[in-house]
Amino acid sequence: MSLRLGDIAPDFTANTTEGPIHFHEWLGNSWGMIFSHPADFTPVCTTELGRTAQLSDEFAKRGVKVVAVSVDPLDQHHEWVKDINEVNNTTVNFPLIADENREVATLYDMIHPNASEKATVRSVFIIGPDKKIKLTLTYPASTGRNFFEILRVIDSLQLTANYSVATPADWQEGEDVIVTPAVSNDQLDEKFPKGVTFVKPYLRKTPQPNK
Repeated sequence: MSLRLGDIAPDFTANTTEGPIHFHEWLGNSWGMIFSHPADFTPVCTTELGRTAQLSDEFAKRGVKVVAVSVDPLDQHHEWVKDINEVNNTTVNFPLIADENREVATLYDMIHPNASEKATVRSVFIIGPDKKIKLTLTYPASTGRNFFEILRVIDSLQLTANYSVATPADWQEGEDVIVTPAVSNDQLDEKFPKGVTFVKPYLRKTPQPNK
């Protein structure tokens, strides 16, 4: 059964390149990203894990713990990490789950039989501190993910979790945001002291409140 937004992210225990983890316990009160890879020693995955490592400071700045999953054994993961570090001139500093029995892949519906009966698709799950799924993305094996877009979405998720706003199309950190319809016009001055611009009665914009 596929997971939906707002569902509790399935908990699990797994062996990783950084030792055993109990997923919910490992997350603690942090945000989390779990993302899957079709196989070790594959070209696109090698670039993706490298990019994630290069952006480790950006994930850390947002309080996001990252974990990758691939349906290959632990010893193979360790060898692959050496390649990832060399190819991308970086250091992988997040755990890779060894999911030989496809337990995590099955929990998170990462294997799509019409795409491949064995390999996982490129799934991304962003999980909030409440352990609920906030974002799901699914890419085909042939397409590498845009990790700047993933960071952009995390910025939006974290902002909108704390303020009564939504983010418009192509929004970037620091740009104006949209006041949610749940906020009445009578509440605007109190909630948004930076001011509100009425584009339409239902479309009200305000400067990013946490800037």
